[in-house]
Amino acid sequence: MPINADDVIDRRRLRRKLTFWRVAAIAVAAIAITGAAFWSMRDELGGVGSPHIAKVRIEGTITEDEELLERLKKIAETDAVKGVIVSIDSPGGTTVGGEAIFNAVRELAVAKPTVAQVGTLAASAGYMIASAADQIVARQSSIVGSIGVLVQFPNFTGAMEKLGITMDEVKSSPLKAEPSPFNPTTEPEKEMLRRLIMDSYDWFVSLVDERRPLDRAQVLALADGSIFTGRQALERKLVDSLGGEEKAKEWLVGKGVDKDLEIVEWKKRQTTTELFLPSSLSRRLASMLGLPAIDDNVLEKLGVDRIFLDGLLSVWQPDGAIAGK
Repeated sequence: MPINADDVIDRRRLRRKLTFWRVAAIAVAAIAITGAAFWSMRDELGGVGSPHIAKVRIEGTITEDEELLERLKKIAETDAVKGVIVSIDSPGGTTVGGEAIFNAVRELAVAKPTVAQVGTLAASAGYMIASAADQIVARQSSIVGSIGVLVQFPNFTGAMEKLGITMDEVKSSPLKAEPSPFNPTTEPEKEMLRRLIMDSYDWFVSLVDERRPLDRAQVLALADGSIFTGRQALERKLVDSLGGEEKAKEWLVGKGVDKDLEIVEWKKRQTTTELFLPSSLSRRLASMLGLPAIDDNVLEKLGVDRIFLDGLLSVWQPDGAIAGK
């Protein structure tokens, strides 16, 4: 059947209309998703203008987290923040990571009244960070302490012998690149590590001595790697009071912070690009729909990331965590 010119024109108009509405529908959907995402994360975006108490969480294995350091600096510089609660739930991590965050919390405490509130655990580098605050509040059954430093490395020599593998090397001096997992550790190598560890241990003890109402002898008596409940830690002056977030806020009020101020959590910011990543969108949509979402940090929460920590460690039982105990 022949098609006349009017039919061709009508079909072209229909195609243009369909294309327009398809594009419009996609644009509306994109705007809706973006708006919902920004709305659902409105308290993550910072820039809170009204006076409030800032809360920041330090959880999991501690490393030198640049984003967290920048967030702590931003809190210190924000006039609307009248007080800070640092919520800690960590077994520790790298000594360098603990040092960096300790210094950031000290700078924060100079600018704002700052209290550390311990959840389940503040051990090793986690306790180091808590001691940077001007007050430490812990639950009665919280785990606190494990003041100390360690270094761990694998030894593959037994497995290599069974497989018939040997390692040849040429190096400038006996201690270069030692200890190595490919040969037994010698006494000079162990002594080198002891000096390294004891220097960092002495520095850790000095921090606690400086920050807590204890003399050095008392700190050394507690710094044998022992852990304590919140109740025991209070007796030993490792914490200042027992309770949770309300107790932490009570201390801030005692420092002149308005008791009616809201506690606002300052969370890790996401960039606009990250908002549109599949994992981010799935979490946002799942949250809006009330559905569970897969956590990107599940390995960190399981403690698997501790296998890959490098350098000196201030961490409570890293081997037990790796073994799933």
